[in-house]
Formats: sequence, C-alpha cells, structure tokens
Amino acid sequence: MRSSRLAEQARNRLAEALRQRVAGPDAGPRAEAIWLAPGERRFAPDDPICRVHGHAGMYAGGIRALLLQALHPLAMAGVGEHSGYRGDPWGRLQRTSEFIAMTTYGPVDSAQRVIDRINRVHRTVVGTASDGRPYAATDPHLLRWVHVAEINSFLVAHQHYARTPLTAPEADRYVDQAAWAADQLGVLDPPRTVRDLEESLTAYRPELKATEGARDVARFLLAEPPLPWAARPGFWLLAAGAVQMLPGYARDLLGLRPPEPLRRLERPALAVLDPLGRLGTAAVGWALSSPDDPRNNPASSAVLDRTARDG
Repeated sequence: MRSSRLAEQARNRLAEALRQRVAGPDAGPRAEAIWLAPGERRFAPDDPICRVHGHAGMYAGGIRALLLQALHPLAMAGVGEHSGYRGDPWGRLQRTSEFIAMTTYGPVDSAQRVIDRINRVHRTVVGTASDGRPYAATDPHLLRWVHVAEINSFLVAHQHYARTPLTAPEADRYVDQAAWAADQLGVLDPPRTVRDLEESLTAYRPELKATEGARDVARFLLAEPPLPWAARPGFWLLAAGAVQMLPGYARDLLGLRPPEPLRRLERPALAVLDPLGRLGTAAVGWALSSPDDPRNNPASSAVLDRTARDG
C-alpha cells in the first residue's frame, strides 16, 4: 500500500513537471479551456488525430520535428530572428502545444481564435536570411514545409512507439485531419494522405541545408537543453529517440552520423538509441496516465460533446 502511494506521488510529481514545461504555469486553466469547456469539437475522441496527438510519442516526435524543420534555411531564419527559441524556449513550446491541443481537442470557436491569433503574428514575421533571400512566415511554401515536417514527425513517432499503431487507412485519415489546421494557417493544398506527405517531404530535399542556425538548434536541443542538470537525463532519452527516427539525410546534414571511417558503427549506435527513446516515451506515458486527468477520461468532461466533422 505504501509503495503504491509513493509510486502515485512520483507519477504526479513527474506529470506536474512535464506540464509546467509544456503547458506553462497556467497549465490547469489551459486544460480546462481545452478539455472541459463546453462546445462542439471538430474531432471525435477515437479519431486518428486525437490518438496521435494524445500519445507520449509526441514528445520525441516534437524534438524530431524541430531538428528537421531547422534544415530549411528560410524557415530557420524566421525562427532564429523572431521566435526567441534561445531566450524563451519554453514559451515557444507552450504556444505550440496550446495550438496543437486546442485545434485537436478544444471547442471549435476557441480553436479558430487560436488560429486567428497565430495568423496575426505570422504577418509580422518578415526579414532577410543570411544569404540575402527574403522570407515571410505567411509564405505558403515555408508554411507547407513546417507542416509536413511536423506531421511526418508526429506520425513516425506514433507508429514507432504506440502499442497499437494506426492502420494504413487510419494513417491517411490522420494526415487528412491534420490538413484542416494547416489550411487555416495558409498552407495551400496540404497533403491528405501518407503518400502525399512523403512526396512533399522529398520535394523539399534540394532546399535543405545545414546552416549555422540549424546546427545551433541541434546543439541547443541535444547538447545544452534549457533544463536543470537533474532533468536532462530524462530529456536526453527522448532526444535519443528523436535522433534515431530522423531520416539519414537529416542526420548527415546536422552532423549526427559518424565520420566515414566509423560509419560501420552507425547501425549499432542507432540500435542503442532506440531502447533509450522507448524508455523515455514510456516514462512520459506513465506520468501522464492518471485516470483522474480529464485528458484521459472523456466520460468525465465536456469532451463527450465532440461531434466528428470532416475538416
């Protein structure tokens, strides 16, 4: 009995620490506004998008997405000059997590307000990259890159870590459901199937480059994450999984592959990273699995009012 109480206390402490980082100091009110507020929902609880975005694999998938997104020089220029990822990394993460959670699980009206707010911010993000090319956060081509890198990363992580991965039709449905928010943000003709998503990623390959900004993101995330030393080992477990799931070309560009003479050691190294990522993801899933949390217990909250609609 005592060991059970201690385990529950440990889980609650870890869950609180995770949510403080991902959702911010007002995690409670944010959760109420997303999961407990009355109103029609765009997606049903068992829809693929709710399954993917509610899975612990999102943590490693999110790190993978950031590393991959940083490889587009114009997207990276906008992030480096306007997002404050070094000065306010957790604020940026919290804004992103609120967007994903609200557009997936929140009331339709609230989701639209979040999207409208992001669109207003995007109109202010303009500049010139170090190579002289102009960029704008409203550029549909750059918005598409950010979207496909993100959705591909979330899907790859879910399929890799979930006990019950999506079937092929469900995976297509996930990509299709994720396209609604992308369309609202200005992505023209976002991918609707896994095949379309993979073809979109491939089409960007000639544009990707390891700029100093991209390498700085990799250093920041993988070598010097903005966490106390006591919390870094847990983060590094998730980061190991993110690196293991990156495409080989992305690891090449970011310098995350052994030099040619040692390339034969890469496969054993990746084999080590995989169980580390699985351990980190399992720990996150355990921490966030409390049945008292409305995120895990739709029957206790307004999420019962969700009505599935085609986006």
